[in-house]
Amino acid sequence: MKLSTKIKNTLSTKLPFTKKYLLQMADSKNAKRYKRFTDLPVDDKLVVFMSFLGRKYADSPRAIYEYMISSPEYADYKFVWAFRYPEKYRFLKKNTQTIVTRLNSDEHYKYYATAGYWITNSRIPSIIEKRPEQVYVQCWHGTPLKRLGLDIKVTGANARHSNYEMSDIYRQDALKYSYMISPSPFCTEKFISAFGLEDVGRSDIVLETGYPRNDDLKTFRPEAAKAIRLKLGILPDKKVILYAPTWRDNQYSSTVGYTYYEEMNFDMMSRELASEYVILFRAHYFVSSAFDFKKYEGFVFDVSDYDEINDLYIISDMLITDYSSVFFDYANLRRPILFFMYDLEAYRDEIRGFYISLEELPGPIVTSNAQLLVEIKKDRSPDSRYDEFNKRYNPLDDGYASKRVVERIFGK
Repeated sequence: MKLSTKIKNTLSTKLPFTKKYLLQMADSKNAKRYKRFTDLPVDDKLVVFMSFLGRKYADSPRAIYEYMISSPEYADYKFVWAFRYPEKYRFLKKNTQTIVTRLNSDEHYKYYATAGYWITNSRIPSIIEKRPEQVYVQCWHGTPLKRLGLDIKVTGANARHSNYEMSDIYRQDALKYSYMISPSPFCTEKFISAFGLEDVGRSDIVLETGYPRNDDLKTFRPEAAKAIRLKLGILPDKKVILYAPTWRDNQYSSTVGYTYYEEMNFDMMSRELASEYVILFRAHYFVSSAFDFKKYEGFVFDVSDYDEINDLYIISDMLITDYSSVFFDYANLRRPILFFMYDLEAYRDEIRGFYISLEELPGPIVTSNAQLLVEIKKDRSPDSRYDEFNKRYNPLDDGYASKRVVERIFGK
């Protein structure tokens, strides 16, 4: 073998380690940038918000923020939103209390280092260290069906991290939490185990208040649904199906990130349903795949980049999902839910595993496109399963969770 070929082969086999090394170097550099601001005083009337790792203006951080800017008690507070693409969210600056900044910029690091409160629904960069006088509120982003963090028992399914690495990531972030928001006793129990809170004597940081993000599902008006449909260009006579699959831990590319393989047969769905329905396709925020639905224009709408999923719930007549937590929230509306679990055995036994029995799900499980089509066409009305399901998993969704969270955290 030629020496040049041998070197190329060696570099090729070492590429993952090289990339990991480069990421570690970048983290080290960013940690130094962040450290420059940690001697500045903490402002207890400055609040930093972030949602879905800076990708969206949505979820419980948005609900808490909107509650606070509408409350006179917080008129002297300043609010910072961190985004990957801040130019998309300049409209937030219409509120004079609000600052919009770019994720991982010096300005962003300065605000994190000096804000009295951090409010997010996903993990924050490991380089950001919480100071003793700061309050970190972890809202999380759903009631889990699939196992999380320390509770994942299957091995070898995650393409980026081993189970040990994932457990350590969850533990390290949880050590920074001041509060963690929970929508139910069930969720409280799972968060405590998944994040190892009991192991470090911190089970009491979980606040059972309900999810602020679900307040909208209890308070929206029919006029709001009409406006959202008009905004998306959905004709008044069409029924709406929201299709929101989750990501797969084992579908990852080192060049583009997590991907998703389309398993729904849109050709079949278009032939059979287009005269009566439209489909809103909503990919998980981790997924970076590019979806081309030009062929199905007017039937399939890609709403993956639409910020607030509650808007999509409100206008949908039916939800199709797989293992995503979206169905817990959608159940509040007591509308039909179908579970398209075409890879059920692999997901259950090799990728994640589940917290609850699938018999509890408030809708049928289907594993093929033909079966899915049959279930879509059936006439459905909510049954007693919704009442029992919501009683266990959504007992605090009453439209006032934002108020409860803010009163507990800020004491006003």
